[in-house]
Amino acid sequence: MSSAPLSRRRFLQACAGCGVALAASRALPLAGLVPSARRLAWLPGLAGPPPARAVERTDGLLRDAPVARWWASTTQAGAACATCHTSAELAAPAASSGAHHRHDTLVKCLLCARGCGLKEGERGECGARLVKDGRLLSLTYGRPVAVHVDPIEKKPFYHFLPGALAYSFGTAGCPLHCEFCQNWELSQSRPEDHAGPFVPPADLVAAARASGAPIVAFTYDEPTVFAEYLIDVARAARQAGLRPVLVSCGIMNEAPLAEMCDVLDAIKIDLKGYSPEFYRKVSHAELAPVLRSIRQVAGRGVHLEIVNLVVPTLNDSEAMLQGLAGWLVDTVGPDVPVHFTRFHPDYRLQNLPPTPVETLERARAIALAKGLRYVYVGNVPGHSGNNTWCPRCGALVIRRSGFLIEEMGAQDGKCARCGAPIAGVWS
Repeated sequence: MSSAPLSRRRFLQACAGCGVALAASRALPLAGLVPSARRLAWLPGLAGPPPARAVERTDGLLRDAPVARWWASTTQAGAACATCHTSAELAAPAASSGAHHRHDTLVKCLLCARGCGLKEGERGECGARLVKDGRLLSLTYGRPVAVHVDPIEKKPFYHFLPGALAYSFGTAGCPLHCEFCQNWELSQSRPEDHAGPFVPPADLVAAARASGAPIVAFTYDEPTVFAEYLIDVARAARQAGLRPVLVSCGIMNEAPLAEMCDVLDAIKIDLKGYSPEFYRKVSHAELAPVLRSIRQVAGRGVHLEIVNLVVPTLNDSEAMLQGLAGWLVDTVGPDVPVHFTRFHPDYRLQNLPPTPVETLERARAIALAKGLRYVYVGNVPGHSGNNTWCPRCGALVIRRSGFLIEEMGAQDGKCARCGAPIAGVWS
């Protein structure tokens, strides 16, 4: 067997097989779980219609899909126009040229900051929510398409139960369309692109317990697209003594995020760059909702870690790195772990080189100088920036090799040398 490291693309292609190894160990049923070989044959934006089997699977998903939460409709009793229209639209005279609001949008999704306005048969930007018979349906509820047991450090969480395993799963879909997406095979696909059985929350939690992992991680795509399933699984996981965690882009609205915070033990948010223009150009989204989500999670006291994928020439400027680090210190505080991770050419940005290690080191130095205490260099195995150091005495607290812990210098969440507390969740 080759000893070459497993790339993210190869890993995602493998784990999109929905846990063959787990099925063999009876952690999940095998029948119907492995997607067909054509699962990546059609993706949104590619030329040509979807294959017939994808259309058939769409029909099946629609039959079984539950009604989503967090939406409004013009047909609902007491529907408020302000839910869908801006104050400027509401104030505009009816005779004005196109500015006055009209009742031609049947359903508005209120799950994420995109606020998609949808007519019958249309689906949101995420590809995972569709209007049928005037109701918004969740096509991803109970439909995991990638299941794997990972080290918690792979998420990455470095200050939440270090060294533990996480039963990790995701579905299809994402409200963002990042040009540099490292998980595009899942995030930019649709639920009908993947074959697989319906998995009730109780069954998924039972599989997680059978795996022996103490953590359930919602990850791989953007878990906000299966928020209802996430919340139900997280509640069941806690009742079973497991710890649910979320890996997210942070674009969800306040009400759904509040419910997530009620049932989650940790949240990692990708802060992709500290620039509205960068978000619009490269992620095709807005920065402000992500900053709002970070403030909300920090205010709720849920364990929070931040990741910034540093992309050469796009979000690696001195001003952007200074702004990001300064905002985090001022808004969240110095103890939030921050990971500056290395970009590898993928999806629509294969023309760019991998991030120079020197750039990541510069980002880390800027963040430390701003007052952040736990700053990491990610996706560079063996780099000292992967390790955790005591902010008081400088002693090595955790030595990591890739996603594995080689040396632990902490006792009960404190530095073994000087006794200073190390921020995080240790038990």
